[in-house]
Amino acid sequence: MEKSLTSGKGRIRGLKIDRRDVSAELLTFTQQLVRIKSFSGQEEQVAKTIASKMESLGYDEVRIDSLGNVLGRIGSGKQAVLFESHTDTVRVHDEDLWDIPPFSGEIKDGFLWGRGSVDMKSGLAASVYAAAIAKDAGLISGKTIYVSCSVFEEDCDGEGIKHMLNEYRLEPGYAVICEPSANLIAVGHKGKAQIIIKTKGASAHSSAPEKGVNAVYEMAEIIQRVEQTNRNLMKKKGRRGTLVLSRISSTGVSLNAVPSECEIYLDRRMVPDETEQTLQNEMEKIIAGNNATWEIDTIHRTAWTGAPIIYRPLHTAWEISRDHHLTRSSVNAYTEVFGRAPQKFEFWDFSTNAVALVDAGIPTIGFGPGEHKLAHMRNERCAVNQILDACVFYSRLIEMI
Repeated sequence: MEKSLTSGKGRIRGLKIDRRDVSAELLTFTQQLVRIKSFSGQEEQVAKTIASKMESLGYDEVRIDSLGNVLGRIGSGKQAVLFESHTDTVRVHDEDLWDIPPFSGEIKDGFLWGRGSVDMKSGLAASVYAAAIAKDAGLISGKTIYVSCSVFEEDCDGEGIKHMLNEYRLEPGYAVICEPSANLIAVGHKGKAQIIIKTKGASAHSSAPEKGVNAVYEMAEIIQRVEQTNRNLMKKKGRRGTLVLSRISSTGVSLNAVPSECEIYLDRRMVPDETEQTLQNEMEKIIAGNNATWEIDTIHRTAWTGAPIIYRPLHTAWEISRDHHLTRSSVNAYTEVFGRAPQKFEFWDFSTNAVALVDAGIPTIGFGPGEHKLAHMRNERCAVNQILDACVFYSRLIEMI
């Protein structure tokens, strides 16, 4: 598993800091992170563990902001690059059914097993070590390397890193999202909107339903249109959006009454040619002729520090040009590390914290260890060799950017 980096100071063999191979240290640190339960809103222990590791690796500055995000800095040059990961994971509700306990952090058959191993503590750990390796190898002349580890990404894409950028007034020139891509270069991802549709009816006793208006029946036609809209989207060639009804509920004065209100929750994924206006036109068509309203949801959460988070889940898709300096630098770094040019690029179906970085005008690329299809799943696991390779790639990219 020996990797190599090349710098102006000569060939550096292995993942080394102060001439010691830190491959085992990196894997041990990743295991440590997986063993810490860090569900959204409960990231305090993992945040402090990361901050302590950064300090021990010789970061020039380590801070935890008012929302609980960790930020490490190495260097103070004009060229600034940010490596971003989130510290929270989804919960585990089937722990007894895992082949290997989800918080064991066990390495078996070449994989690190456990919740967060893919999404996304392996990429996080690799970035924490990569900056220190690059510093030790003399690869950061004229550069500032930020490594951010943010909170509450699972519920509130981009809010953590957006808060950090604002609180510390950071303006990095480039960003790397360390989400799982099976160590392919990710050039963008779909947009997302979370939408609430409500229908209004009139309450009446269930023994005399003709005296009321059933809000659920009012919603039935809308649900048919939602399903047909998704069918139409799926017929499009190339990249295509999706529309999914993920929750339904009704309100009535009792179980013996006609429901006076019905609500559905929609998850809309958007491709690069779809805009907020596209979404608005679509929703208006879906509710046309019905006593209904629609709105983008507003999500309220509380960070582990006690700070409030308010999130409006509407983000359009983004994609970086293949000709952009960051893309070309990533391709060059990939070629150096893996001995060949990338055969393909990743375009994520899911949303990430990149939404806040792209909105801030920061050129962004994605790259991280692990198969993203294993995220949030039972028996989540990440290939060990991908963790080490990602660390080398990040270090190499720091030099080339």
